[in-house]
Amino acid sequence: MSSRKQGDILPEDGGTGVKRIKITKSSEDPEKKGLSRRLKDAEISLPIVHGTIAFYLGRKASESQSHKWTVYVRGATNEDLGAVIKRVVFQLHPSFNSPTRVIEAPPFELTECGWGEFEIAISLVFHPDVCDKQLDLYHHLKLYPEDESGPQSTKKPVVVEYYDEIVFPDPSEAFYARVQSHPAVIVPRMSAGFNISAPVLPENSNERERGDTKDHPLSQWFMNFSEADELLKLAAARQQVQAHIVKLRRQLSVMDGMPQLSKPASAYE
Repeated sequence: MSSRKQGDILPEDGGTGVKRIKITKSSEDPEKKGLSRRLKDAEISLPIVHGTIAFYLGRKASESQSHKWTVYVRGATNEDLGAVIKRVVFQLHPSFNSPTRVIEAPPFELTECGWGEFEIAISLVFHPDVCDKQLDLYHHLKLYPEDESGPQSTKKPVVVEYYDEIVFPDPSEAFYARVQSHPAVIVPRMSAGFNISAPVLPENSNERERGDTKDHPLSQWFMNFSEADELLKLAAARQQVQAHIVKLRRQLSVMDGMPQLSKPASAYE
């Protein structure tokens, strides 16, 4: 992926060619903050897509407003991201009125009109039981197609999307309990005896406005990342196996370091 990222993250691709952004843990133990215990050697993953879709306005275009465009962060399978992401902050070019735009609920997007291309800073802020660090992404707004030989179409937009997977190592039990059955989130397979009850949802939870993008008016232009999603699931499974191997090696090293019991002397010696 060509998009740049900043912050306390560790990029990986696991040999799959798909970008994984591992969020480093906070220096302060969340157990001391009274949030929740952590699930050691486990990972929760959130596949996301950040992109822009720009339409040429044609006859309606003016010198200062030639295109109408939308920037967004969506689930890779268009599921609601609100269970993990609390808010998204879009930092536009300083020439816009109020260039810092804060979107407090999904779908995380905004639409504007303009004439120039520029880099948009996208900051993801997570819920407290997920992570106390924000993730900063950078997306270049593209208005004009690569082939500019002919007149630009008003019906076919310029679409630029990037697929990333955000990885949360050693997640809190509270986080796991909330998202263990969420379709947008990849959760680890826990041992048979492990059980955490999902939190009780408020009575009006089903009445809340939908935050997914399955019926989005621009969904016909969204790219399909199903193959990349399968690669990420394979990479996540491999990570879990590797973590389990590390855990077993630790246990073996502890056992090797234990003093060995001496055999009782034989009565015939």
